[in-house]
Amino acid sequence: MEEDSYTERKPEISFLDDEDGNVATAKLLFAGNSEVDAGIGGTRYAAGESGTLVSKNFCADQRVDAFSKVISVRKPITVVIPTYNRASILAKALEGYREQSSPDLIRELIIIDDGSTDNTSSIVKQFSNQPSFPIRYFHQSNKGPAAARNLGIREAQSSVILFTDSDIVPERNLVAEHVHFHEDQPALNAAVLGYVTWSPEIRTTPFMRWYGEERMFEFKRLRDNAEVSYRYFYTCNISLKTEFLRASGGFDEDFKSAAYEDSELGFRLSKMGLQLLYNRAAIGYHYQFFSFEDACKKAVSNVASAEVFSRKEAGQQMQKDAELRHTRVGFGLAKGFAKRIVKVLHPARHLLDSAFPLPGRVYHLFYWEATREAGKPKPFG
Repeated sequence: MEEDSYTERKPEISFLDDEDGNVATAKLLFAGNSEVDAGIGGTRYAAGESGTLVSKNFCADQRVDAFSKVISVRKPITVVIPTYNRASILAKALEGYREQSSPDLIRELIIIDDGSTDNTSSIVKQFSNQPSFPIRYFHQSNKGPAAARNLGIREAQSSVILFTDSDIVPERNLVAEHVHFHEDQPALNAAVLGYVTWSPEIRTTPFMRWYGEERMFEFKRLRDNAEVSYRYFYTCNISLKTEFLRASGGFDEDFKSAAYEDSELGFRLSKMGLQLLYNRAAIGYHYQFFSFEDACKKAVSNVASAEVFSRKEAGQQMQKDAELRHTRVGFGLAKGFAKRIVKVLHPARHLLDSAFPLPGRVYHLFYWEATREAGKPKPFG
């Protein structure tokens, strides 16, 4: 891991150190109600140090007692963006952060280059020459977004981390919306999920609108300002307390691509007491075009990560939930009926990427059939 020499390296912080350099003592609550002080007598890891973020004897079933600790939110946000060969789109994202309504609320923007072979480093250097806030650039060999975000977690020097992606262009008030949430919700376990929609600069088809709202992110199911399940732990637009995140151990680096690694972490955080609320006003614009074929290819490329996920506790839990639904007689009948309907509707396949809107169920049927035939496993419903 290398931090580029053109950015000033800030003083390192240690595990659970607060902004004044004092060890924060997060009270952890075991399932058996015994308490342990994570800040005393435990292993402390310096920011940027390789390896896990927490002591190996940390129990995944520990729950943060949110009522015993709150975070003082002052200029809190560290924005963490992993990237891989998206230099041109990254430039649009960086411009979006520079044009935020309150750029002073960004303490630092950390970019982790996951082994890019394009001109990513020169794009970052260009923006760092006239920064509205510190931009810190790190380059690592291609290890995947989980490892990249873990580097960002170790390096973050603020009380709140905002995760986003290099193809997400922030709406002008994105950062302010996240900051205001954490000011209102200072509990250690409180987190906020923002909304992601297609960039207005991209020609959006009816299929893309269905895919974005009902398949890829499922925002259509969420109610604004309501608490949502860990299943919606989307790292394209989510912020949470740095200390709470570090206590979880971070992302599982067994995941080498961008699929399921966020759901797996969300599951572990939920066992620690995660309270995830949805704020539709915190908007990120997805700057990417997706055809029906692109969406199917993405589903197939996620197979390896799905197999890793199925071996984790989170995946096994989702598997059990899916099996409960799939054992119902109605599910079997619907599956058989769906196969026949797709054959009947096949002449309409050429309309999938057209400007002519089809019913959502039609998009779902074609997508299901295409990914099923391509060999995508269906363990999670």
